[in-house]
Amino acid sequence: MLALLSVSDKRGLVPFAQGLVRLGFRLLSTGGTLEALKGAGVPVKKVSEHTQSPEILGGRVKTLHPRIHGGILGRLELEADREEMKAHGIEPISLVAVNLYPFRQTVASGAAEPEVIEQIDIGGPAMVRASAKNFRHVSVVVDPDDYPAVLAELEQQKAVSEDTRRRLMRKAFAHTAAYDASISAWLSAQAGEPFPGELSLAFQKSQDLRYGENPHQRGAFYREHAAPQEPTVAFAKVLQGKELSYNNILDLDAALGLLLEFPEAPAAVIIKHNTPCGVAVDAALVKAYRTARAVDEVSAFGGIVALNREVDAATAQAMAETFLEAVIAPSYSPEALQVLAAKKNLRLLEAGPALASPQARPRAQLDARSVSGGMLLMDRDSVEPPLSWKVVSKRAPTPEEERAMRFAWKVCKHVKSNAIVFASGDQLLAQGGGQTNRVDSVRIAMQRGGAALRGSAVASDAFFPFRDGLDEAARAGATCVVQPGGSVRDAELIAAADEHGMAMVLTGVRHFRH
Repeated sequence: MLALLSVSDKRGLVPFAQGLVRLGFRLLSTGGTLEALKGAGVPVKKVSEHTQSPEILGGRVKTLHPRIHGGILGRLELEADREEMKAHGIEPISLVAVNLYPFRQTVASGAAEPEVIEQIDIGGPAMVRASAKNFRHVSVVVDPDDYPAVLAELEQQKAVSEDTRRRLMRKAFAHTAAYDASISAWLSAQAGEPFPGELSLAFQKSQDLRYGENPHQRGAFYREHAAPQEPTVAFAKVLQGKELSYNNILDLDAALGLLLEFPEAPAAVIIKHNTPCGVAVDAALVKAYRTARAVDEVSAFGGIVALNREVDAATAQAMAETFLEAVIAPSYSPEALQVLAAKKNLRLLEAGPALASPQARPRAQLDARSVSGGMLLMDRDSVEPPLSWKVVSKRAPTPEEERAMRFAWKVCKHVKSNAIVFASGDQLLAQGGGQTNRVDSVRIAMQRGGAALRGSAVASDAFFPFRDGLDEAARAGATCVVQPGGSVRDAELIAAADEHGMAMVLTGVRHFRH
């Protein structure tokens, strides 16, 4: 029996190869895999000796040969194939263990284009696809995690079962599809083409979820193949707590996205049902958290918390006072972990030091949403275009009002439309959103904020279509307003702001969030 091994990921390679030899396999290999096996004392034959053809073009052509692909693709149940293989001296290859050149890792390293191009594997995908196509006679292994199961079946029943060969086939085609999708995505990025004519996505399953948004829906979590430099939920380390749910992951991502709007100072964000219910900054993290929680303590119960500095014992103690679903932070002190260990179901995620950096910023990436029969793709609303705010009222905002408006504006783009946010310079005071008209959003925020809205700034994610929303905001006590502008009634809105003595700033940028 012949087995061909040629892998870039050499985890478990030597024990697997040794197991195959014990079971009577003769091994073929190339390049670094060949040297690794020889170095471990595993008997192995070079592919060029088997094919009686030299490796050429600097190693670009090694396995592209009839004695390799004929050995893999031969339909052994057909007498004609068997006779033809015999006539050409082609021996069947019954096991192929291949994983592909490290293309993604090379791209992530920042390598120049020629080096990246050389990491586009040709022979590897050809062997994987050929082996998967002929799964009835060939076991194809692309993942080192499958080595033990394959060896176990060979040891116990002298063959790999058809169920396993079919599973390995599915995995193999997914492997090459994801590999090609990564190449396509890189080429599109190099060409400055974010929306190519054909879209292929490459993600790896991180975990199966207990269920989706509701218990009757199935769910799974997929992530990119390589961790980005920026902090993400997908690559955060889970330190304790119950298994993350579909809704937990959505809320953690929303919390992290809003938190990254405030990198310069200790900040706390509390999210409930994908909506901010508490946001604050302070010189001390514990104060930022307590202030954020005080915005809406009822909604904070069962919420998701994001913090952008290491969690200390005081902050941990404050969080332990309220039932929370999950917390994401750069890191946790040993004392904080000891305090939070008592909350056994509380999910703790460690996002890494990048989250604590004053230079931390959201990733510039694409957002995808499925619709019936299709998909919508757009730039994520993470970086605002560099436009200048324009004062259009008679009164310009004071420095303190401008600070409050900028805080409100950052929060506003993370609230569902029609979004209305009241804020001071260092905290969210109240928000209203997800309504079918803007004036209702204002009234909901007024009901939540009450007297705390006196002297506040109000932000609107899109223009006020009528002055009624602005009139209500003024009645609530807001002294300044920031909004995109662009309505046919802008002049009427500006006049209303002047009538109320409010400062009004137009951003020229809309932040709808449907």
